[in-house]
Amino acid sequence: MVRTTPASKAGSASGAARSALRNHPILQGIDDAAIDQLLKYAKVLAYKRGATIFSRGDLGDRLYAVRKGSVRISISGPDGRGATFNLIHSNEFFGEIALLDGQMRTANAIAHTDCELLAIERRDFLPFLERHPKLASNLIQLLCARLRRTSEQVEHVMLSDLPGRLAKTITALIPKDGEPGDAITATQREISEMVGATRESVNKELRRWSKEGWIKIDQGKIAVIDQDALTTLI
Repeated sequence: MVRTTPASKAGSASGAARSALRNHPILQGIDDAAIDQLLKYAKVLAYKRGATIFSRGDLGDRLYAVRKGSVRISISGPDGRGATFNLIHSNEFFGEIALLDGQMRTANAIAHTDCELLAIERRDFLPFLERHPKLASNLIQLLCARLRRTSEQVEHVMLSDLPGRLAKTITALIPKDGEPGDAITATQREISEMVGATRESVNKELRRWSKEGWIKIDQGKIAVIDQDALTTLI
């Protein structure tokens, strides 16, 4: 079940919602009055871990910002195999491609953890975008960065060996606001989907790294101990 609250009427939640918007690069250079106006359009949505936020083929009618928790962007095939494209964390946006062109969603968005999102409807966001050229410029930069990252992922899957692909993925998943040695949130299955390999192959490589002392595996959770050692594999 999804809990919905207008962000502008959520009491103390409003301050957190404003912070989630203001701290994102897409809104750099946008004045506080404009952010407050955008906040009036936003709703807070709460999802339990594993809940579907949207599915591939759904109408792209909302832009989302993660306020708490994380969201997994993935696709799944008819044979049950899947591919994880990205994990979206706090203060990051997702769903902008279908929002802008009005077409169908290109992937699934699943609550990776219990999470709270800010959702802004397309009918509200596009007029706001037209009134703020700086926002349009920031959005173009964001889309270009996403395209570059996707191109790098394709390149690594096609040209890099498994240790290199795995090391790049693991280091990218290290929590940016955590402490050294904090566990990453992705499971081994999700990591295998990111690197385009079987879970068994990934597990074998991770166990080898664990023996080397580069990572620590505890109850299935992975923490990086020696990031420099992993970087040499990339």
